Amino acid sequence: MDHFINEFKRRAKKLKSDIPALFVALKKRETPIIAKIFAGITIGYALSPIDFIPDFIPVIGLLDDLIILPIFVVLTIKLIPEEIFNQCRIAAENLWSREKPKKWYFAIPIVLIWLILLILMISRLII
Repeated sequence: MDHFINEFKRRAKKLKSDIPALFVALKKRETPIIAKIFAGITIGYALSPIDFIPDFIPVIGLLDDLIILPIFVVLTIKLIPEEIFNQCRIAAENLWSREKPKKWYFAIPIVLIWLILLILMISRLII
């Protein structure tokens, strides 16, 4: 059981470092377009306050963060050439070791998408 817990902690730590690396890859010119699209989706999902499965549903609600997000991350990493992603990991590590980015405006597109979806759902309910 201890081995399982240690392995889980190791993977969670790796995931935590891979998401900033995906953010760096998103901005790199050498990253393939399809990888940029998946990186944007992955980062958006990671930052989104709304999940595919709401967290208030017991057990299943937390599974999406344990299953869906890692799948997005792994899939996106596979689309990025290994050499480029290794550079992104190093750049992300250097960036986040100094201080976490304070560019809150990167959340604006995510918030706008959820607002549009919310408005569309409300308008459907009213009509």
